[in-house]
Amino acid sequence: MPYSLPSSAKPFTLNISEADFSEFKQLLQVSKIGPLIYESNQEDGRYGVSRQWLANAKEYWLNKYDWRAEEKHINSFPNYTMTIEDLTIHFVGLFSEKKDAVPIVFMHGWPGSFIEFLPVAELIRKKYTPASQPYHIIIASLPGYTLSSSGPLDKDWTLQDTARIINTLMNNLGFEKYIAQGGDVGSFVSTILSATYDSCVGIHVNFLSTPLPSSTDSLSALEQKALARAATFRETGFAYGQEHATRPSTIGLVLSTNPLALLAWIAEKFLEWTDDSPPLSTILTNVSLYWFTSSFPRSIYPYRQLLLGNRPEPPYLSKPLGFSFFPLELFPGVRSEVEKRGNVVFYRGHERGGHFAALERPEWVLGDVEEFVAVAWEK
Repeated sequence: MPYSLPSSAKPFTLNISEADFSEFKQLLQVSKIGPLIYESNQEDGRYGVSRQWLANAKEYWLNKYDWRAEEKHINSFPNYTMTIEDLTIHFVGLFSEKKDAVPIVFMHGWPGSFIEFLPVAELIRKKYTPASQPYHIIIASLPGYTLSSSGPLDKDWTLQDTARIINTLMNNLGFEKYIAQGGDVGSFVSTILSATYDSCVGIHVNFLSTPLPSSTDSLSALEQKALARAATFRETGFAYGQEHATRPSTIGLVLSTNPLALLAWIAEKFLEWTDDSPPLSTILTNVSLYWFTSSFPRSIYPYRQLLLGNRPEPPYLSKPLGFSFFPLELFPGVRSEVEKRGNVVFYRGHERGGHFAALERPEWVLGDVEEFVAVAWEK
């Protein structure tokens, strides 16, 4: 029989109050832009966002950007929340009427949010009707990120906790088995789901932490360039991660003081980690979500787990694994290294694209996921 949404999934409409919106505008208006110095005068991004970029972004945010239009766009998709372990978990759900539709949960990373996958959702809506759609599309806001609440105050929260919540979400939606897809933090959650839960029968990721190959002789020029860029990132671009891991309270409190500070910290990543930078309005929507939900301080919990202490060797993923290579990814997975991590049944290398693949190249990501599902679901 056709899929029926359980009553535990409550329809949700995003609507930031006028009081919160007015406070945001006031804080943005009075937020001071730092002085012009040698470093902030470099327009090529070698030292981060430039003063000129930030000044232009502030003016646009104040006078041209339309948050209410962005709210309307987000609300044009079916949004829901579900209570799991006293947490409110938000997700966008495009559910099929087909009884054999394949459930797929898409998971974002930092400093992204569920809006990374809205272009994919738009493609799904254009390509299929609910009667013909071969998939149930669930785009989750991970615990601690934007529209999903965070864990308790009396204990730490781990990626394993997040994976448990996502698995429960999919089971509560009535899916005995499903596919997981993710980049960045979402890829770590995907690998935990694959290794831990029977319900997760396969994963497709576009980010996978793998060692640099001992030899690059057999790699293409594009792969060698991607790995060289990744090595440079490890040397010059990863200080933010150490700050998140070692002083999360400090950076969380600092960036909660005003929206312009939060914009500078997050926008740097959207500008540096992408092939073609997203439109400014897209960056501002993502940052606005973080600001209005006060979620930056609670979104950086993965860094302690991923960067501090002795991390155990990741398990071999015996279930079907799909991977999409994007050359500007921070940790680009070349096939020889990805195959050491799991049972690779799908691998595709792309000529363009970076860290926010679903946002940058939604057609490619959707196409890869569809091809992976065609191979992996029956296995």
